Parts: sequence; structure tokens; C-alpha cells
Amino acid sequence: MQPTGVLDTAKATNPLKDLLKFGQSVWLDYIRRDLITTGELKRLIQEDGLRGMTSNPAIFEKAIVGSTDYADILTSLKNRTDLDAKARYELIAIRDIQDAADLLRPVYDESKLRDGYISLEVSPYLARETQGTLEEARRLWKAVGRPNIMIKVPGTAEGIPAFEQLISEGINVNVTLLFSQGVYQKVAEAYIRGLEKFAASGGDVKRVASVASFFISRIDNSVDAEISARLKSAKNSQEEQKLKGLLGKVAIGNGKLAYQRYLNIFSGPQWDKLRAKGGQTQRVLWASTSTKNPAYPDILYVQEMIGPDTVNTIPPATFDAFRDHGLPRETLTEGVDEAKQVMAGLASVGISIDVITDKLTDDGVRLFEEAFDKLLAAVEKSTQGETTPKINQQTYKLPDALAKTVAQNLNDWRANGKVRRLWQRDASLWTNTDESKWLGWLDITEKQLEKKDQFHRLSEEIRKEKFSDILLLGMGGSSLCPEVLEKTFGRISGFPEMHVLDSTDPAQVKSFEKKLDLANSLFIVSSKSGTTLEPNIFKQYFFERVKQTIGAEKAGSRFIAVTDPGSKLEKEAETDKFRYIFHGDPTIGGRYSALSNFGIVPAAAMGLDVPKFLDRAEEMVQACAASVPVEKNPSVMLGIVLGTAAKAGRDKLTIVASPAIYDLGAWLEQLIAESTGKQGKGIIPVDRERLTAPEIYGNDRIFAYLRFEATPDADQDAKIAAIEKAGHPVVRISVNDTYDLGQEFFRWEIATAVAGSILGINAFNQPDVEASKIETRKLTSEYEKTGSLPSEKPIFEQSGIKLFTDSKNAGALGSKNSLGEYLRAHLRRIQAGDYFAVLGYIEMNDEHESQLEEIRYAVRDGKRVATCLGFGPRFLHSTGQAYKGGPNTGVFLQITCDAAVDVPVPGAKYTFGIVKAAQSRGDFQVLADRGRRVLRVHLGKDVKAGLSALKTAVSQGL
Repeated sequence: MQPTGVLDTAKATNPLKDLLKFGQSVWLDYIRRDLITTGELKRLIQEDGLRGMTSNPAIFEKAIVGSTDYADILTSLKNRTDLDAKARYELIAIRDIQDAADLLRPVYDESKLRDGYISLEVSPYLARETQGTLEEARRLWKAVGRPNIMIKVPGTAEGIPAFEQLISEGINVNVTLLFSQGVYQKVAEAYIRGLEKFAASGGDVKRVASVASFFISRIDNSVDAEISARLKSAKNSQEEQKLKGLLGKVAIGNGKLAYQRYLNIFSGPQWDKLRAKGGQTQRVLWASTSTKNPAYPDILYVQEMIGPDTVNTIPPATFDAFRDHGLPRETLTEGVDEAKQVMAGLASVGISIDVITDKLTDDGVRLFEEAFDKLLAAVEKSTQGETTPKINQQTYKLPDALAKTVAQNLNDWRANGKVRRLWQRDASLWTNTDESKWLGWLDITEKQLEKKDQFHRLSEEIRKEKFSDILLLGMGGSSLCPEVLEKTFGRISGFPEMHVLDSTDPAQVKSFEKKLDLANSLFIVSSKSGTTLEPNIFKQYFFERVKQTIGAEKAGSRFIAVTDPGSKLEKEAETDKFRYIFHGDPTIGGRYSALSNFGIVPAAAMGLDVPKFLDRAEEMVQACAASVPVEKNPSVMLGIVLGTAAKAGRDKLTIVASPAIYDLGAWLEQLIAESTGKQGKGIIPVDRERLTAPEIYGNDRIFAYLRFEATPDADQDAKIAAIEKAGHPVVRISVNDTYDLGQEFFRWEIATAVAGSILGINAFNQPDVEASKIETRKLTSEYEKTGSLPSEKPIFEQSGIKLFTDSKNAGALGSKNSLGEYLRAHLRRIQAGDYFAVLGYIEMNDEHESQLEEIRYAVRDGKRVATCLGFGPRFLHSTGQAYKGGPNTGVFLQITCDAAVDVPVPGAKYTFGIVKAAQSRGDFQVLADRGRRVLRVHLGKDVKAGLSALKTAVSQGL
């Protein structure tokens, strides 16, 4: 969760404030020390109309683990041997609750005791103990000593009697974990009885307040999962449509009918007597109002639950989203008849809402207990001196001039509240176009943690079925994160082996097919748009092969789709009866999707401990919160350093990763290149370029060293130390555990967005990637019509090797008599500050990579420039954007070949070989159109001989 920030004063109205016009109070489901100490909470009250807050153990745990906010009090408690972890936590929590209550006190007074509250929860361990809950609630109420707090008590069978007694004693209570209309009614009736007892004892009922926290989105999570399971065995289209008609409707229907009960309960003679004495109704508080399902609008559970005498406690990301595009109107009393029909429809398909809500209550208690376990463990560790956040540590050393400019940009980000604006999804940080629509990744980890049971079920199902292999079919953002996980974790015991196919090279397609037992493999088709060429033809090919192997009836059960809601792939997956369809989030672009379903579904399938992975990532999220000072915010500082360095000419980011996590560089390449390389600006990532002597590197370099602390590489350590000593800027990141990779995904996503802001570009579009796709489509369409690609004429041919380029580049090269002379002419075009990129449209394997690396290093050492190496077509969805749209400092050597053995694409005239040829030509055409220095070397069918000849020619050219 992230604190919200200052309202953009350019807006005429604030939807959050406007909620009060409809009788709804907006509370914030979040607390953190620096939210209070930085003045942020005061701003929220003044500018967003915030009227209350809620807290829980999970929120406090994240705040303690992910920040240094509590270092002072934790350190001071180190020698208090009389206090256990729980007592220490209470001291921390009570201080925050008291300070927040004091800031909210003016709201409390102005609203005549109706609002201005903050909640503090009794121990989740007491959820099934009436007496224990009573004793702890009384103790906390006394310890906080503020009239505008509420003690949170669970709405369990044991909690409700405790709640009634507490109300009878004049203690304010927030009853939490309510899912069932029936249980809600019991709580409301207990409130009235308690208030009657308090009045009878002479108490002033005007000063007693309570809310009933009724959870919303978790209902849809559970019901939708049950519906999805039943859809697989639906007997006919009528049953299927009936089930689909209930998706995403039960939570709101359930809530609206609970509100109808509220209206009935708090009317009539019994309540009138209390009202006459000044009694306040126990308002329904809508909880769990963030949207977990990316197919649904991000403010659905706020927008549809607006009505008089209610509260909505909103997590920060949803808070920001509603401020941005909420449309307040009274919706809670609309569609009541439809809500009744939805609940009746649920029962008619055999799904019991009572079974669902009972399980949600039990699960809620369990989850709060688990969060409390983690909280107490964090307090214990931090008290012993480990008060640094549990995140991978980051340091940097910069030349003086660069350090000075970094400091200036740091001050700019601090003075202009830019971190807060980033979390608010403020598009003016970039180009003020559509950037605000692409920041869903900021709070994705929390949403994914809400679905951890769903990922566990997937993982267990795959384990029990004993599949031998999983083949992920995707490109770019859909494939690179799974590849990092596969390369880093390897095969996990008891689970299938993960493979990732992201190449249309026919030899590579066949190579992967040979690795698989098709009768016992699972396939994940991963495509955000559902229209990307490569995943579509991968799916066509392997679906046909699986049908041939196990039969058409069973084939769909071996496939899982990950795609955005409503995509072409989703419709196809439904038709083909895929085992599962997981949705991407439409507000997250592919390269920022590592922690969304595009990364987490494959992670679960291959056996990773997904909750552990996401928990670690969430620690980084908390360390990068909006309220964290800029200089302590690791991601923002990294982004400021990278963006500032690039503007100063150090735009070649050389990524050095320890061998155990080496493939992280491939993911970083795409994120950085595709996000920043446009409008003639950008950061050029240089991945897996073997380190050498410092004097080989120019002043256009900056180094990022991701050191795996468990097994560091001594040679890398020594060379990085020498490079740093020579005066090159170096950022060091210590990665402590492979499960900390999620932290790095988030760190670098924020950093890249920040660097994009400093560069003044839109960090979330990829215009030049689209240009290559258009050229490729032209060529494949031509093939479909004519049966051949357009003819082309080489500028030179020798021993089966052909050279191609456009007229402008041909003129620059001049007429030569040998391959070596042409290569010499091409390499002479490299100037200081340029980079050289090898673009290999050949099968990606160790042998070919080794051969191309030799060419790369020969050029680097001979010309003393940065070098890049990518295999096509995968780099088209990665570094290809920066090569075409970034600074015109690249010199490119494209390498193509003829397919020795081609592979057909089912249902199409073209083959995989034709697609790859079209992609290489399209890529070349756009590079040429952008005025890039590019030469294409076509090796023919004998790739091994061709590469050998090419290496010789490059050597001659140097």
C-alpha cells in the first residue's frame, strides 16, 4: 500500500471530497509513521477530505519491515527485557494511533463525533476467545486514551458477544471481517442491545460510535473462482451463460442487500428511542474495496457502493484512482431488485453464499494471524538491531560533476513532491499524455498477495498431475520474467521443468519440441494483447501437435492462457477449452508485468513459493513508498542517477550480474531500452558484456553491479573495483537471495519510470516496436497473397555470403572487393560515444552465442565502444525500441540465414522460416528508415561456416 499525496490543484473538483455530498465518509486503509511525521496525513485531511483511518497487523508489518520509520523506538526498546515482541509492537502502534487520532481530532469535533476515527485491532490470536478479546480491547482503549479511536474486534461467533459488552461499556468498536448479511444483522442487533445497556447504566450514548466493516471484493474473488471451476464442466451453453452472468456481481449485490438490512434495522420504535437520546447508527463500512480482478474497473467497489450513512475505507492506490477518475453519485440504493436476482441466481446454480462467507471469515482470521506472526517476528528482529529494511541494499559512487547534478535533481524531486506525484499516477511527470493509464504495477504485489490461495491451487494441481515439462510461449514482457525465474531457480523438486520459447527460428521451435514429452507437457500461452504474432503461431503449432498426440478432446486441458480481459486469445482459449485463463491487468504494460500474472502464473506453475516471492517484493514496495524521503528511496535514487547520467552523456548502462542471477540482465534490457529509447533519447543497456580493463571504457558508460551475496564472482568483484577506482560511475546492488528477485523487478520498474521522467519521455509506450510489426505484417501478407516474399538484390556476394543494405548506407560504404573490406568500411563508421550491436536472426544456442560474442569483443576492444548482442526476433520486443527510437549512436550488424529445415504454421501459408525472414527484413527496413548505420550479412543455410567467415572478415576489418 502507498500513501496518497497532494491533490492536483488544477482539478476543479475532488471526487473524494464529493463523496460526502452523498453521505459517505472516506477513510484510508493505511498507516505508517512517516505518513504522520511528513505532514502527509494532514494534507490528506485538508485537501482530500479524509475523515478517518483503519489499520491492521498486516499494514504495520509492512511499515516496519519496509522502512526505517521505527528505528528510533525499536532501538530504544532493545534493552527492555521485560517486554516481549507483542508488547513492543503495541508501544509502536499506540504511538502512531495516538498521533493520527490527534491529527483527526478536528474532523471528530466538526462532525459531532461521527467521523475522525482511527482503528486499532485486538490480537488476531484472540478471534475465537470472547473473554480474551474483552480484556485486550479494554486495555488498548485505556492505553491509547483518545476518544476518537475504535478498537477492532472480529465478527466471529466469539467476537460478537465481546463487541456487545464493549459497546455497553462505552468503548468505540469497529467490527471487522464481516462477509455475511446474516452475521452483519447479528452485529447490528448486538450494537443496539449494547447501546441500550449503556444508556440504562446512565451512559451518554452520543459519544459511542461503531462501524461494521463489511468486506466486498474478497466475495467476488471466491465466487468467481468457484464459477470458473464450474464453467469447465458446464453441460450446455445455457448453463454456461447463467454462470458467466454472475461473474463480478455477487460482492456488490451482497453489499447492497446488507445495506438494505441496515436501513431496516436502524428504523422503527426500538432504534427511535436511542436516536432520541442522541445515539449514532452503526454505519456500514465497506472494506476490501480495491479491485483484485484486472478484468474489472479499478474503482468498481467504491463507485458502486456510494450511499448515505456509510464509510468506505480505501487503500491508497484505489484512493488515488478515485480522486483521478471517480464519478460520485448515489449508487448503493440502485439495482436492489437486481441484487436480489443475483443472489437468487447464485443459489440456483448450487453455490451457497453462506459456505463462501463462512470460509472467508475463517480465512480472514487465518490471514490476520499469519500477518501478526510476521509482524511480531519483524519487531523481534528489528529490536535486536536489524532495523534496516529487509531489502537488497544499494550504494553508488559517482564522479564529482555527475554527483553534483544528481544532487540538483534530487532536490527538484523533493521540492516538487515528485515521488508523491508518481504514486498518484500524475502524467505530467512525463509527457502528460496517457502515462496515468499505465501505472497499475505500482500496487500489483498487494493485489497478487490477496490471490495467493489461487496460485497455490494452481501449483498443487500441476504438481499432483506430474507433468514433465512446461513450455511458455510468449515474447518480450510476457516471456522474459519467466525466463529469469527458469534460469535462476532451475527445476524445482516435484514440479515440471520450465522452458521458454520466444523465437520464430524454425530450428529453435523444433529444438524445444524435441525437449518435450508432448503427451505429458503443459503449455502457457502468454500474450497481453492476444494479437501478437509470435505467441499466436506458437499456440497454433503446439496446439495442433498436442491434438495429434493426445486427441482433440484433451488438448485444451494442457493449455493455460495469460492475456488481457476480452482479448482475441481469451476468446480462442474459451473456444478451445483451455485449463485456465488468467487475466493480465490492462493498466500494466508488458515490460512492467513481472509481478502480475504474466510472471506469477509461470512462477506458481514451476513450483516457486509465490507468497514468499511476493512478500519479499512488497518489502521493496514499502521501501519506495510516496512518503519515504527521496534520498532514502532506493528506486527513486537509482532512477535519478540513471536519468541524470544519461542526460550527461553516460547513456550506456553496463549491467553486470553475478552468474547465479545472470539472466536478470535480459529482463532489464527490455525494461530500460523499451521504456527510455525514443525521441532520440534513451539509455542503452549493455548486458552480458564480459568485463575488461578500465581503459577500454569510454566516458559514456555507467555500471550497475548486481552482486549475489551467496556466491559472488571474484573476477567480477576485482574488475568492478578497478573500474570504480578509475573514476567510472558504479551502482552496486547486493542481492541476498534468489527470492529477492521480485524486489529487483520492482526497484528497476520505479527507477526506469523516474529516469524516463528526467529524460522527458513517455516511459510506457513503444512506438518503434509497432513500426517493425507493421513492416512484418506487410511482408507476411504479401507472402499469403503471392506465395513469396518480395525479391531483394545484394550489394555484394562471396562464397555463399550476401550483403544487403539500403541505398543510403550502400553509398556510405562505397564499392568494395571483399567481405573484409565491406566490414572494415562499416566498422570505420563507429565513432567515440557510439555503440555496436550484433542482431542475430539465427538459432539462439550456446555455440552461436559464443561465435557472436567473439565478434562483439573484437569490436569492443578494437574500437573501445559499448557493444550489444541480441537474437532476433526476441530483441525486437526488447532493445529494438531503443535501437530505432533512441539516440542515433548505434552501428548495427544484422545477421540472417536460410532455414535448413522449415516448420509449417498450421492454418497459414507462411512458415516459421518465412515469419522470421519477414521480421528481419521489417527490422532492417525500420532501422534504415530511421537513418541508422546498418549492414545485413546473410549466411545462407550453412550457419557454422558463415559465422566462421564472418569472424575472419570482422578481424580483417579491424
